[in-house]
Amino acid sequence: MRKALIVGVDHYDAISSLSGCVNDAHSVRSVLERHADGTINFATPKIMTGTSSVDRVNKSTLKEAVRELFAGDSEIALFYFAGHGFVEDTGGFLCGTDCRTGDDGLALAEVMTLAGKSVAKNKVIILDSCHSGIAGGRPESQAVAEIKEGMTILTASTADQYAMEVPGGGAGVFTSLFVDALGGAAANLVGDVTPGSVYAHIDQSLGPWAQRPVFKTNVKTFVSLRKAAAPIPLADLQALATHFPRPDYNLPLDPSFEPERSAEQLADPNFPRPDPRKTAVFTVLQKYAKVNLVRPVGAPHMWHAAIQSKSCELTVLGQHYRNLVANGLI
Repeated sequence: MRKALIVGVDHYDAISSLSGCVNDAHSVRSVLERHADGTINFATPKIMTGTSSVDRVNKSTLKEAVRELFAGDSEIALFYFAGHGFVEDTGGFLCGTDCRTGDDGLALAEVMTLAGKSVAKNKVIILDSCHSGIAGGRPESQAVAEIKEGMTILTASTADQYAMEVPGGGAGVFTSLFVDALGGAAANLVGDVTPGSVYAHIDQSLGPWAQRPVFKTNVKTFVSLRKAAAPIPLADLQALATHFPRPDYNLPLDPSFEPERSAEQLADPNFPRPDPRKTAVFTVLQKYAKVNLVRPVGAPHMWHAAIQSKSCELTVLGQHYRNLVANGLI
């Protein structure tokens, strides 16, 4: 069972209201609910939104929902929050609709306690709020993290930074990148999107001068948050060890691998004609080259390698995936 609690708060009674957090929450729910192939991922993610004085997410309601999320034995318990955050010398807080001073919000220390006590195999906390990077650290020493096994925290900014919105409003920069990552931008070659790959995508996209996302984890292996469309068919990926029997194997090519011919080559009776069996292999090799598994040797492109009777070889990434295939891990 995979459980998710998704919270977005735009309306606040006493502090400045926001404009994009509810949109962000709906976007996250939409992408998490199903895998790319339409199968169920997080079954009916619970969503709480604060849009007005009537549609509220008060602190007590939020705390109870977090407690419920982390109760029970599930494969993943995922908590996403978009809204105001507050930090002081006693720690950080998530602000509900009824929050007035900041420190009357839900303490991140309480969220961490509830997650730490959970028997869920994977506890994932994703915070798109200002100062959220303090989560998982001791207030008296932010350099010391207190994250129990199975926990992962991904936040929009450090403890002393604000979380930015997309120019024009309506969405947060962090969540926009998070949704993009789940949609496939952070998927590996079998389509899995993990917390680590999500962080890498967001970190790279923001660059060194923008807000800095924070990633803290204590896991033995990353869990897949969503199955996106794989950039290469699984059957082709599994054929990697067949085409390359050794990691350092150079696969010899010749013009019969390439199906296309120039007018001059077609007029030359001595120029080799395409071999259907080899052109089928070459089609797969070109797919490998597009995802950086294979590169031509002594030629700028795969086409040149074939026409000039060169060869191709596995990249470092290609050797990694070839070994996974050879060991029955893919």
